Amino acid sequence: MTQYDVAIIGSGPGGYVAAIRCAQLGMKTAIIEKYSTLGGTCLNVGCIPSKALLDSSHHYEDAVKHFSDHGIEIPGEIKVNLEKMIGRKQTVVDQTCAGVKFLMDKNKIEVYEGVGSFKDATHLNIAKNDGSTETIEAKNTIIATGSKPSSLPFINIDKKRVITSTEALKLKEIPKHLIVIGGGVIGLELGQVYKRLGADVTVVEFMDRIVPGMDGALSKELLKVLKKQKVKFNLSHKVKSVTTNGDEVVVVADDKKGQEVTFKGDYCLVSVGRRPYTDGLNLEAAGITMEKNGTIAVNDHLQTNVANVYAIGDVVRGAMLAHKAEEEGTMVAEILAGQKPHIDYNLIPGVVYTWPEVAAVGKTEEELKEAGIEYKTGQFPMRALGRARASMDIDGFVKILADKTTDEVLGVHMIGARVADLIAEAVTAMEFRASAEDISRMSHAHPTYAEAVKEAALAATADRALHI
Repeated sequence: MTQYDVAIIGSGPGGYVAAIRCAQLGMKTAIIEKYSTLGGTCLNVGCIPSKALLDSSHHYEDAVKHFSDHGIEIPGEIKVNLEKMIGRKQTVVDQTCAGVKFLMDKNKIEVYEGVGSFKDATHLNIAKNDGSTETIEAKNTIIATGSKPSSLPFINIDKKRVITSTEALKLKEIPKHLIVIGGGVIGLELGQVYKRLGADVTVVEFMDRIVPGMDGALSKELLKVLKKQKVKFNLSHKVKSVTTNGDEVVVVADDKKGQEVTFKGDYCLVSVGRRPYTDGLNLEAAGITMEKNGTIAVNDHLQTNVANVYAIGDVVRGAMLAHKAEEEGTMVAEILAGQKPHIDYNLIPGVVYTWPEVAAVGKTEEELKEAGIEYKTGQFPMRALGRARASMDIDGFVKILADKTTDEVLGVHMIGARVADLIAEAVTAMEFRASAEDISRMSHAHPTYAEAVKEAALAATADRALHI
């Protein structure tokens, strides 16, 4: 029986990063993945393919709607080749997954293809695709099996007309009318992809706002912008049934007054969140405790109640984000090596990759009010930037929340072009406990979108933004 210092179940961003860091720290490491490609949901059917389609559809929309404004004239009709677009997406996925395999080989990490499960706390069974089973021994195990799309109990996801994000990434045709159940990150991103390509898109959301976990100002602004892009929204609607009749999907919901409303389309994307994926792990055999919400119970070191078993990423509490899982994978590896790493969960940014992009870190205004913390606000509109006008990306703003007494930055919330990248400046500043004045006194290159951060900081410091 082969023995390892560490075995990791799951090869998503959390799992493969944990494996690399363990190997770097001198541990004999194995990773177990049930699929034939590494990278988990993020690389195969999540972050990477969705961004590929978002970029392709954005190029198409620019060509149709904006090229002429830039003096670019294209003779003839601009058409979408969906098959080629999906094919390019798959090429990006394949290259990225191959990159993970390269990293496993480079770091001498043993890769097992099959379903990993606990025989006991130190032995793992691997059920391989050829029907055979192999058992390995692991001094420590890290569970990194991620999540799967959630649904509602009365919805039958047939993967043809009633689909999840997985199927939405490989449709054979552009929907005529795509009904999206759920106004969260995934639904809005994929809804925008197909809206750009010509579909009518209707979002049906249970809450009274979209992206409900983000600052209310971001939700309001993103709703306004997407409505301007002709996406239809039905907020405070409770879906009661989803049925199919040939090529037609019928969604029935109650609106906020309790009146029944019917939506008809040719595809329905069910995007109501994700659930921790622990199926088939046989956690009971190792004596691992679960939480009531389906996550694996862990302490501050991501250690389960079984001392040599850890869990990271979407299977434990906290935001279901690839970069959160990566940080946790690194932290566990370093703990096993006797180091003392830490993660500040308050400073893990969240991003929505619509256009304009949405990004945030730290506390929302609602959270500060609920906690009774006195704060001040500085906000600056993107349309006041020369760079934004030059690129015609004038929607959005940067909003900074700072402690009223100390001026320490408590939260930064952005919507606009490239804010998915811009949020890193806010994370860096907050990691070093910067004040709004600190940011306002740093030189920001001109002309850039980043100037909005400086201006928002100026507004928060003494209401002295220079360009509004």
